[in-house]
Amino acid sequence: MQKINSRLSWTLFLLLCVAGVFNAMDRPIIAILKPDMSADFGWTDADFGRLAFVTQMAAAFAFLFTGWLVDKLGVWRSMVVGVSTWSFAAMAHGWAMTAWHVVAARIGLGATEAVQTPLTIKTVATLFPANQRSFAFGVGTAIAGLGTLSLPFFIPIIAAAFGWRGALIFGGVAGFVTLALWLWFARRVTFDDGAEDENRDYSDDGAPYGPILADRRTWAIVIAKALSDATWWLINFWLPDFYRKTYGLTTEELAVPLAIAFLGSGSGALLAGWISTRLLEKGWSPNRVRKTVMLCSALVVLPLPLVLQLNSFWPVAVMMGVVMAGHQGFSLSIFSTITDVVPRSKVGRVTAFGAFMGNMGGALIQLVTGAVLTAGLGFTPLFIFAACSYLLALGWLHLLLPRIRRPGEA
Repeated sequence: MQKINSRLSWTLFLLLCVAGVFNAMDRPIIAILKPDMSADFGWTDADFGRLAFVTQMAAAFAFLFTGWLVDKLGVWRSMVVGVSTWSFAAMAHGWAMTAWHVVAARIGLGATEAVQTPLTIKTVATLFPANQRSFAFGVGTAIAGLGTLSLPFFIPIIAAAFGWRGALIFGGVAGFVTLALWLWFARRVTFDDGAEDENRDYSDDGAPYGPILADRRTWAIVIAKALSDATWWLINFWLPDFYRKTYGLTTEELAVPLAIAFLGSGSGALLAGWISTRLLEKGWSPNRVRKTVMLCSALVVLPLPLVLQLNSFWPVAVMMGVVMAGHQGFSLSIFSTITDVVPRSKVGRVTAFGAFMGNMGGALIQLVTGAVLTAGLGFTPLFIFAACSYLLALGWLHLLLPRIRRPGEA
């Protein structure tokens, strides 16, 4: 068997990130092709919000299982199980002939795609040394952003040729191709994804989640995740609709502004990861690095409601890109905090529980958004909440976790 080296670590991680792009592409596809699906099934904004809610809830509750699964199976087997199941679920949309078929496919996809987040964080914790993990998270998020950035350009082309079902089937097929490449490179690798640092934090009483739920550091992380992810899912899912309602954009005209938003997302993650790694290398403590990056990210999002006062579209599009960058800088720091304080054998569970709470926040905001828009209140109350959510999340995390410390720190 082959001992993993730096180049191979990056190759395997980058292939996982590409697989993650095809995993996550179903959500922006649904948002981009909302008019086509609404025409087929007669959906209103409230119906669309409920569809997003069902998907989000399926993913949320699946996280309670997938975190344990990833910790139990390890990186190699989790990759095979995760990519195979979410690719099959994406392809199932090709047989959706009624609204209920779509709902069933979305539940399946939401449940299976929940493997990705704990798998990604555990892979980073397994393949990279501590000071490089923030940069790895940044690279991974940048790849996801670039993948999502390209969707508004080629998804309408695929949909025009094969329909919205064909666009979702494409994601499933591409997932299997990526998995085959990953298996080729990993064929002789032994993954050290156990926990040589098992006792550094969270005593183990044999229960999958027991010791994790009893620790205040878990709640510091997961509530901060819920608050910040609510804004992410609000913007990620409803931004195309905001552009349509406010500026009358067509599906084809959405391509460039959505590309700007996701370019901001990827760039923000890459910049935050690079800065975090450089500051750690200069001797800054993890506590100082994580919370400084979180604060700067929160302040970047704070002016969001001002976009409603702008009369020109392109400044709004740029501002949305900046907001997406702020979210990714914040989210990256939360994930990095998990790898700082959680033993490797429990990284999957803590990450998954955080993702569960983040998806619960996302599911709730989908219902609220559908109701607010149906009531004719517009996006103003939603953007005000979004602007404050990151500062609230940082305040909560600092209250419960005054100091982020790695093992061995005084």
